[in-house]
Amino acid sequence: MRYPPSLSVLIEELKRLPGIGQKNAQRLAFYLLGAPKDRGEALSRAIVDMKNRIGSCARCFNLAEDELCPICQDPRRQSSYLCVVESPRDLMAIESTGQYRGGYHVLTGVLSPMKGVGPEDLTIEMLLKRVDDEKIGEVIVATNLDVEGEATSSYLAGLLKPKGIRITRLARGIPVGGSLENADQVTLGMALDGRNVL
Repeated sequence: MRYPPSLSVLIEELKRLPGIGQKNAQRLAFYLLGAPKDRGEALSRAIVDMKNRIGSCARCFNLAEDELCPICQDPRRQSSYLCVVESPRDLMAIESTGQYRGGYHVLTGVLSPMKGVGPEDLTIEMLLKRVDDEKIGEVIVATNLDVEGEATSSYLAGLLKPKGIRITRLARGIPVGGSLENADQVTLGMALDGRNVL
């Protein structure tokens, strides 16, 4: 069936969103079509406002509307700890635990020679400067546990070790509630390597 051109354009734009296929795009488009006009205008304004106002924190590269993000502005954070993450989304995941009260540094990606991403494409130089300038005592590397995340972690460790600071990596292994018989060999190996004293 052919839709009016403006509806077709909206469906095509919605399909560009992650996880949205043809059927979901059509469902969302028809919802917006049937919603009050002010609902569509509010959504449109929110998207434009977000795109115009959100940038990167000048200190940690998290999402920010001001020069510094709310985390960097918070004087209650423990300034001697720095958690290094790949993206603002990873930062939000760690922050949502409520377990960590230090600072962050967002790399804006990971090393990936196959994709043409080298150290100069990430915020590594700024990380090293922060470690020196801010008297950081511990850097927690929280990159993903894939090949690129592990390579980035090793690269950072090589740069940070000569500075004489403590460098740690997020624990990895068997998830809470998981069973040994269902774990793969790599996960079991990591769990053995990262075991804790009882």
